[in-house]
Amino acid sequence: MGDILITDDEADIRSLISDILEDEGYSCRTAGTAEACMAAIAEAPPAAMILDIWLKDSDMDGIDILKSVRRSHPDIPIIIISGHGNIEIAVAAIKQGAYDYIEKPFNIDQLTVVITRAMETARLRQENSELRRKDAASAEMIGQSAAYKMLIGQLKKVTNSNSRVMLTGPAGAGKEVAARYIHAKSNRAHAPFVTISSASIEPDRTEIVLFGRETSEKGVEQGLLEQAHEGVIYFDEIADMPLGTQSKILRVLVDQAFTRVGGTEKVRVDLRVISSTNRDLTQEIRAGRFREELYHRLNVVPIAVPSLEERRDDIPVLADHFIAALNKVQGLPLRALSDETSALLQTMRWPGNVRQLRNVIERVLILGDGSGPIEPSELPNPTDGGGDGGEMTLTGSLASLPLRDARELFERQYLMTQINRFGGNISRTANFVGMERSALHRKLKSLSVVTTTRGGARVARVDD
Repeated sequence: MGDILITDDEADIRSLISDILEDEGYSCRTAGTAEACMAAIAEAPPAAMILDIWLKDSDMDGIDILKSVRRSHPDIPIIIISGHGNIEIAVAAIKQGAYDYIEKPFNIDQLTVVITRAMETARLRQENSELRRKDAASAEMIGQSAAYKMLIGQLKKVTNSNSRVMLTGPAGAGKEVAARYIHAKSNRAHAPFVTISSASIEPDRTEIVLFGRETSEKGVEQGLLEQAHEGVIYFDEIADMPLGTQSKILRVLVDQAFTRVGGTEKVRVDLRVISSTNRDLTQEIRAGRFREELYHRLNVVPIAVPSLEERRDDIPVLADHFIAALNKVQGLPLRALSDETSALLQTMRWPGNVRQLRNVIERVLILGDGSGPIEPSELPNPTDGGGDGGEMTLTGSLASLPLRDARELFERQYLMTQINRFGGNISRTANFVGMERSALHRKLKSLSVVTTTRGGARVARVDD
């Protein structure tokens, strides 16, 4: 049920409490001095502690031990017992973070009830903390395109190292999913994954949020860095972090330790750091908005996360994945994409990348009135103020051109769109548009369209 450490300078009391709790199914360890108590905690932190205030032949009393344990192991519930109790001692113990205070001689039923509640409270607190740390974001990577396969290959290379990784790419491309993938496949997968949104932390609360604090009223409050101990800390959009905070983070990376606000002792942490940005940090450094030393500390292994434009092959696969996920989580209709809709999605521009595609799919499932395949008419129209609907790439002032020029412009845009849709695969493009491959090559040459590699994918462009 749980390992309980009993610390009292009277052997009879230790034995009595241990017997009572072992009868209730708990495992117990005992210590007669403060030194033995601290050694037992260092060997293996207990699930809970019963601690006498007055300890003979010890350099520390119960309150000193309480303060020390609350600093290093704030999740351990501690029940203070004393045969010399008074209200001042009880108040002092509770202020320092004790779960409860019991006077000797104590009632056996009272002791077991308090222990049961303390263990349950600790369990719930731990579960709530994990739920806050681990939001609904998935570590599952979806795709089949060349750019996706290149990304997965790079991510797999860094999963079992402890190197710091910097993920670059546009907003909505899936940088946090990539970070979670690294964590899920690493030897730290059992430990926390804690996200720090650099832009959302209020500047005047940054230190408290990151490092935690110690107060006489509330005892120890863990910060995000401490919550991530032995796991991964993920700095989302690191370029948005204030300069003052950057210097403090740099110190943590160097020392792997920090001091809580209001505290005096160093807290040591074992962290793997992953960061992300959608900006060019070298420009931010030149502009004086980002510390160059921090950049070099974080940018040990740079990995570029491709935009959705660079992996158009993945759009139907991602859309099907989102439909299935939204059906499972929200109970939205489980619908397929028609062939026309799938093609249309691949020809649209997605400035918001994967996140925008998910939003569009969710909107269609909510507002749609059918259970059959999703048709093109259900997609948001970018010209009607629909917001998240992608812009069509088949645009241009065709009406102002002579027919021959308009036809050439249309053909160029159309074929470039289809080539990009199929990830630069000329054979698949030729099959879709209904041309022989050799004829398509001749047409592309006449239109000055060439394909080049970008982000691991073949993309079409006009040859200047």
